[in-house]
Formats: sequence, C-alpha cells, structure tokens
Amino acid sequence: MFYLCKNFVDMAKYIYQYENWTNFTWKEHEISKLYGEVKYLQGKLSGIMSTIGFSQKEETLLNTFTFDILKSSEIEGELLNFDQVRSSIARRLGIEVAGLVASARNIDGIVEMMLDATQRYELPLTEERIFGWHSTLFPNGYSGGYKIDVACYRSGEMQVVSGAMGKEKVHYEAVAAEKVKSEMDIFLHWLNTDFSVDAVIKAAIAHFWFVIIHPFDDGNGRIARTISDMQLARAEKSPQRFYSLSSQILVERKRYYEVLQKVQHSNNDITEWLQFFLTCMKNALLASENATVQILQKAKFWVIHEHTPINERQRLIINKLFDGFNGKLQSSKWAKICKCSQDTAIRDIKDLIEKGILQQEDAGGRSTNYELRQRVL
Repeated sequence: MFYLCKNFVDMAKYIYQYENWTNFTWKEHEISKLYGEVKYLQGKLSGIMSTIGFSQKEETLLNTFTFDILKSSEIEGELLNFDQVRSSIARRLGIEVAGLVASARNIDGIVEMMLDATQRYELPLTEERIFGWHSTLFPNGYSGGYKIDVACYRSGEMQVVSGAMGKEKVHYEAVAAEKVKSEMDIFLHWLNTDFSVDAVIKAAIAHFWFVIIHPFDDGNGRIARTISDMQLARAEKSPQRFYSLSSQILVERKRYYEVLQKVQHSNNDITEWLQFFLTCMKNALLASENATVQILQKAKFWVIHEHTPINERQRLIINKLFDGFNGKLQSSKWAKICKCSQDTAIRDIKDLIEKGILQQEDAGGRSTNYELRQRVL
C-alpha cells in the first residue's frame, strides 16, 4: 500500500472520475530534454557493460536485482534480509557465489515475481500471470497479520488513510471494486498490444495507471514497480538490468508520493509524473554508471596485481574498499573483519603500503586511517 502526503484537497475529483480518463496527455516539450538524457545514458551504460568480463557482468546483474527487490519492499516499509534475497536470486539465475544461505518462502516469492517479469518480459501480462505474482507476495494469505484476498482482484473498496482511529484522513480512494475487473482488462490489453507510445514512456504510464486502479488488497506498489521493470526490459529487449529504478525511487520517496497525489487529481495530464519517472531513471542510470566504473577499476586492479603476493585477509579488505567500505579503515577494523590480532592487521597494512597499494589518509586525528592509493584505481 502506498502512502500519500497530507495536503489533500478533499473536493478534488480523481483522475479516473473524468470521462476517458486513460487518454493520458503530456507536454512533450517539458519532458523531451529529460527523455533524451535517459536514452543517452541507457546507451552509454550498455556500452560500458559490453566491455566488462562475464563474471563482473554477473556480479553487477546480481547486485542490481538484489537491491531492486530490497528497495522496492523498503518503499512499502518492509525490510528484507539482504543475504536471503541475494542467495535466492543467485540460485534461480544459476550464478555461482560464495556464502549462499537459505531463503524464506516470502522472499523466494518476491524473487520469482521479479525474475518472471524481467527474464520472461516478452510474454504477455495476463490476468492469470498477475494473479500469480500477487500470490507469491502473500504466500500465506496474510498481510501484516490481516487476512486479505490473494490471487484475485479486491472485492471491497480501497482507501489509503493515515491518522489515529477516529481521526483518519483519507489520502486516496481507489476505483470502485465492481469496476476493477473492467479497468484491468483495458489496462492489460493496452500494455500487451498498444505499441504507439515510446517503450520507456509506456513504462512510466503503466506504473501510474496500475497504481490508480489499485486492484489488490495489498502489494499494489510493488507490482506497479515490477510492471515498470518488465516494460523497461521490453524497451531494452534484454532480460539483463544494470540499474535499479526502485533504489532511486526510495531515495526520492517523499517526492514520489507527492507527485502521485498531485497527478491523481489531474484531468488526463500526467506531465509531472513523467518528469518524475524520467528523473528517477536518469539518476538510477548515473548511479549505476558510477558503480560500474568501480567494478572496472576493481577488475583492472586484480589484473595488474595478478602475480603480487597478497594473502586472503588483504584480498578481503581490498575488495571491500573497492565495493564501498563502511566508514574509515583502521587497523582495529581490519583485525575485527579478518578475525585476527591487531599485530597481524598492522603487518598486513604495512605490507600493502610497501607494495604501493595502501596509503595513510592525509587527514590527521587520534586514529590512523588507510585508503587505496589513487594510482591503483
């Protein structure tokens, strides 16, 4: 369920209350620059990915899917276990990684939904298929302790509310239950057969359209984002995804709900929603480009140091530094991470300094911090 911000205009009509409400319009001149930037960055990222090795590409793909699932659930306030999500994806994609763990049934279900959408993107999204997705999200038929209708459209009215009991504030009232089936039939037919709209713009429209219908008792936000991912896979004609839209939406979550609230009262004009969606895509692509550069630097480093004597403790820390070390590297942290003595940690650090791999940070202070030397990056 999504939550909208609180400056709600009680008397405003919802977009679906207008005649021919799905004849969406937008101001082309207001999105054209953003759209061009997104297409350029998509091409640039594709070019970068074509230059990296198979194992690095697999690692990037695994990380992208992992964070996409984690962040999409976090948008809804649900925190999933990173290792379980990563392990579930790796097993299903046949990616060999160390440290696989058992995954919970609900996590396997979420992973199955995402991979079905992206790995089988060319298949039509049917009512049966989307019901299957919904059932994987709620395998026991409950959401937060409440029994819900699963693998079928909701039978009751849907309101998004906030506030204490007796002081509830309605932020959104979805399409009437008896109209959900007919509205979804129109939506699914459009998604599968109408190719008159640019495929990336279609991903944005599909997200918004689905959220407005709000066809299920719960899980609408996650399924909307999954539909966007499926449509983006169609746009790129590839099951591989190297950027996470959901991760960026989480960063911009407040704006996400503000725009949804505002545009849900528009009369067909969804320009502001398209601007938001394309901005998220642009930022997600930029973040992925930066991460991919780090992967390339890491791969180049290990090629250069293929014959340099480096023990397993040193290898572990170097990889962590390339992957984004949390905080400052100190000998005490080294000892804790590698489960070794402080003296051993200091010897490892000094050895890497002598080999020109590590250096002391310039900033002074009570503790000595270490970093990779710029010339090895």
